[in-house]
Amino acid sequence: MSAANDTTFNSAVFLLTGIPGQEDIHIWISILFSLMYIISIVGNSVILFIIKTDPSLHEPMYIFLSMLAVTDLGLSISTIPTILGIYFFNSREISLNACFAQLFFLHFLAKIESSVLLLMAFDRFVAICNPLRYASILTLPRIAKMELVFVVRGMAVALPFPFLLKRFQYCRANVLSHSFCLHQDVMTLACSDITINTIYGLFTTLFTFVLDSLLIFLSYMMILKTMLSIMSHMECLKALNTCVSHLCAVLLFYTPNISLAVIHRFWNSSSHLLKMLLAYIYLLVPPLINPIVYSMKSRYLRVRIIRAFAK
Repeated sequence: MSAANDTTFNSAVFLLTGIPGQEDIHIWISILFSLMYIISIVGNSVILFIIKTDPSLHEPMYIFLSMLAVTDLGLSISTIPTILGIYFFNSREISLNACFAQLFFLHFLAKIESSVLLLMAFDRFVAICNPLRYASILTLPRIAKMELVFVVRGMAVALPFPFLLKRFQYCRANVLSHSFCLHQDVMTLACSDITINTIYGLFTTLFTFVLDSLLIFLSYMMILKTMLSIMSHMECLKALNTCVSHLCAVLLFYTPNISLAVIHRFWNSSSHLLKMLLAYIYLLVPPLINPIVYSMKSRYLRVRIIRAFAK
């Protein structure tokens, strides 16, 4: 479907979009994005390597961090070809099947990242509120079961997206709002009733991102209550310091993610540039910042990284 109406489904393509009105500086944007991707991939790969090769880091907190790094790597790799293709080569076309595959992985990995952040909040809750039972509660078999449950949840929630979109004919303008495919973006181009897609998309947002963020908020309320009731001022600061990295990751992930979902569904007339910026923040910033923040805040991890590169 180049731009023509009533194009047959199998030959259809979508056109991805760069930052509108900034075509003259696309090469500089591409260099910036390339640097961000390189730092993201190297940073998360280093964290994975250090945790895997150091047995002393095979603890719940670092296992969850390695899961976060894997998810961030997946999100980065899923978007590299299309984003850099636009800014380096002005390659905007993407076939429907490739688009559906990309949006499945993006939504699946986003759900997994939300689950990992929830597990990390649970880890901090147990460590601060019930430290004597920490080792007995967060055992490796129990962590593996929790991971499996959330992977199944992410798969079950994200898998219907391609099939819900594949049943449509796309006979409107075929230009997407982003440099990658999202369900809420693609469904607006269908020339059929998209009520089911809208309801299901809203349900998945509530069932994953909103639910997980509320549980994280509840965990921190209970952590704060525990700290204020039984800890001294210095102990409170020390306990809070162990949560700073996780709180940064939560804010970087949920703020643009939920904002983007709300704008696409309820304020579709909002600035296109705002949508683009939120989408780039959601996909590019967490994989870039998470390894840096965790390396800076975790002295133990930082020492292991320095030692590995100093050999």
